[in-house]
This record gives sequence, structure tokens and C-alpha cells, in this order.
Amino acid sequence: MLFYYFQSKKELYHYLIERSLNTTIVEYLGLIDTNERDFIERMKQILSVKMKSMAENPNVFHFLGMFFLENEPELPSHLRRLYDQLLEEGYSIMYHNIDKSLFRDDVNVDKLFNLIKWVMDGYQNEVVNRLKGQNLASVDFDPYWDEFFEYLDILKKTFYR
Repeated sequence: MLFYYFQSKKELYHYLIERSLNTTIVEYLGLIDTNERDFIERMKQILSVKMKSMAENPNVFHFLGMFFLENEPELPSHLRRLYDQLLEEGYSIMYHNIDKSLFRDDVNVDKLFNLIKWVMDGYQNEVVNRLKGQNLASVDFDPYWDEFFEYLDILKKTFYR
């Protein structure tokens, strides 16, 4: 029956990617309250939504986790656009409508956002490397979340008034 709906395993794989990315964009990104103007608090909110989403739909996030662990996933152009849209909307949600007055006066906030993005990308890459080859369904993510919250606290102590 599988090949009645899909001509190949690759077509099924692309369908699953599209479905997972759409689920993430439509159902989860919309849960983040961009009225929260404190950057650190918004980051905590994003993490809470991510944790809730993973609990509600672990198969989608397990699949996406495996997909994101690929170095450079080969995607048809429509899926590449959807993937890029997810990344773009995610970054927009992180940085849109942030109260920059919470930061110290001697800090260029736009450069700080770049620095934070680089730190987060580096942390994400480190976690991805640690998780390669593991069954994500059996990974306890609590230590990773705790570590992430510690980094957010350091950022707040360092760059807030």
C-alpha cells in the first residue's frame, strides 16, 4: 500500500519532511508570544514551547532531529524553501520586538544579537555532534535544557543593566 501513495522511499521521506516542517511552522511557532520583550525571557519561553511540543508530538521532533543531524540534507527546491522559511521565522521570533533598553548602554545590541546567534549556533552544533548516532527517543534532554538556561543566565548577567 505504501507504493500506492508514494512512488519511492525518497518521495515518502520528502513527504515526511514537508509534513514535519509545516507542523513546526504552523502549530508551534505560533505559540510563542512575541509581546514578551525581554530577550532572555523570550528565549526561556521558546525553550518551554519546544519542550512542550516535543512531549506532545515526539515522532515529529524525533524525525526532525534526525533530519537536522544530517550535515547538508539534500532537498528539492520547495522543501529547501520551507526549511529556510522555518529558520527565518524562528530567528524572527527570537529577535523581533525586543526591548533593547534592557541591555547595558555600552553594548551595541545588534552586534550582541549576532554574538548570541553565533553562540547559540555553536552550542547547537556541539549538541548535534554529541547526539550523532544516538536514538533521540531515548535521550534525556533535561541536562541540555538546564545547560542552555545556565548560558541564558550568564548572558543576562553579562549584558543586561
